[in-house]
Amino acid sequence: MSKKLHVVSLGCTKNLVDTEVMLGRLKSYEMTDNPGEADVLIVNTCGFIDAAKEESINTILDLESMRKEGALMVMAGCLSERYQKELAAELPEIDIFTGVGDYAKIDELLEKRDSRFTRDVFLIDNEERVITGSSYHAYIKLSEGCNQQCSFCAIPSFKGRLHSRTLHSVEKEVKALVAKGYFDFSFISQDSSSYLRDQNIDDGLSLLVKHVEKIQGVQSARILYLYPTTTSKHLIDVIEASPVFHNYFDIPLQHISDSMLKRMKRGLGKEKTLGLMEKIFAAPGAYVRTAFIVGHPGETEAEYRELKTYIETTPFDMVTLFAYSDEAGTPAAEMADKVPDEVIEARLQELQAIVDEKLKSRLNSYVGQKVDLVLNGVSSEHDLLYSAKHIAWAPDIDPEILVNDSDIPDMKAGRIYHAHITACTPTQLVAAIIQSENTI
Repeated sequence: MSKKLHVVSLGCTKNLVDTEVMLGRLKSYEMTDNPGEADVLIVNTCGFIDAAKEESINTILDLESMRKEGALMVMAGCLSERYQKELAAELPEIDIFTGVGDYAKIDELLEKRDSRFTRDVFLIDNEERVITGSSYHAYIKLSEGCNQQCSFCAIPSFKGRLHSRTLHSVEKEVKALVAKGYFDFSFISQDSSSYLRDQNIDDGLSLLVKHVEKIQGVQSARILYLYPTTTSKHLIDVIEASPVFHNYFDIPLQHISDSMLKRMKRGLGKEKTLGLMEKIFAAPGAYVRTAFIVGHPGETEAEYRELKTYIETTPFDMVTLFAYSDEAGTPAAEMADKVPDEVIEARLQELQAIVDEKLKSRLNSYVGQKVDLVLNGVSSEHDLLYSAKHIAWAPDIDPEILVNDSDIPDMKAGRIYHAHITACTPTQLVAAIIQSENTI
């Protein structure tokens, strides 16, 4: 009888890719959604911000309360890497600790019941992943680490400096996935627009775009997490000209006040940031995501109001807001001029109300439009509805499209259809399929 495995992947999509690498090494196990019957439980943790750390610890404790006698509990990932000694002392229920360098050796660790924290950077190369959650879309990780020096971010302290995969390695993985039927790809890393800079190639991402669009079978692609200082106007032109990559720009700005950007050590002042965003918004059909931090040390009322005005007046498609929290070892954590928690919360709520209203208005603007979408399958909301995504958008993080009408018989998940947007809920679009499978 095969042993059973229960895996929880927390945090970002980069973590998800690493989880899929572990699943590729553990294909002899039978996957189970029931923690209580698993012989091995693995939690791939996130250690980015306080909320993520809390979620990771709570997940561990919840699984511990359900695990059967003799089952192995494994804690992997960023939180484990970042707080190795502290967690080993505080969580005796964990059998195996491992960090961010040994995903492809998880089978060895289980066999030896060995905790390990390899200092080498783990870059995917020839590892066979088990893609989860989709029959047509896959995330492709470009690099590990980050060379940026943002005041609030601890990632470089435990992920290290930028280490890019070779272009050949990325191409090889994409081709292998295309051969398995995947045609839609999201390229990800901590700082995607710095790809290959550690190999003395200044415009590596433009090079990647040109190579990937030549791979037969890739029909749709986008890049997640562009850093403002390393996103060139040439790169925007290359994306805009690509027949495969969508004009999809995921570029966290974190603030817009010039003084705040300097305090955050973002490297690009307000004037250049505005110029870059003007170029991005000018791309035909541009879909623009960003993120802002609220309440970073030293944020004055005037600086906050400047941010508020910018959010109100800029046509972002999606905005994610984060409440600032101290991260040990970062320059911001040592700053004395902390913004009171109650002020941060009030500012966050005010901005969130604005963002929610803008999203509602943005989604309403799609009503009446015709779009290409990919069918995911029956919706979790109702078995008479289908779940789908706009072909250009990223899965999970962008709005879901519900399909409630079609004259097309035998619709199949993982295929592209032409649809008419007929209605909008506060956070979802509703569509009717008007044409059979469509190629783009």
